[in-house]
Amino acid sequence: MKWIDIPPVWLFGAVVLAWLQADRFAYGLSFGGAWADFLGGILVGGGVLLMLLAVYEMRNQKTTVVPHQTPSRLVQTGIFSRSRNPIYLGDVLILAGLILRFDAVLSLPLVPVLLWLLERRFVIPEENRMRKTFRLEWARYEQKVRRWV
Repeated sequence: MKWIDIPPVWLFGAVVLAWLQADRFAYGLSFGGAWADFLGGILVGGGVLLMLLAVYEMRNQKTTVVPHQTPSRLVQTGIFSRSRNPIYLGDVLILAGLILRFDAVLSLPLVPVLLWLLERRFVIPEENRMRKTFRLEWARYEQKVRRWV
């Protein structure tokens, strides 16, 4: 069952909920047109870009991108010099962008809910594993680079 407990599954679930809310329970609420579509597109594009940059950097360093595995290296270069969790940040940006694109006003609370879920379910356990594995190197990295931005 662990194979299904991955961030894309949680993101997909949140996106489906937002889409259903926009489609069936809009209640006449709206973000107001073209600016929301534009901003939504920027957020989705930014999220995808963050994810691609992170995967590129991890593949370059020959380490895993699988959340429940301990990486063989502590990646501190590229996008990881700005954020310790660019893939999860990308997930949150994609959800926020799609909520804007779907005009799913009532789904906005899904953004902090997904952020909380990713942090509790993936980020904290991953950081604990890396803290044990990379010790001093992790301590320096953690001081230098923020968790999200």
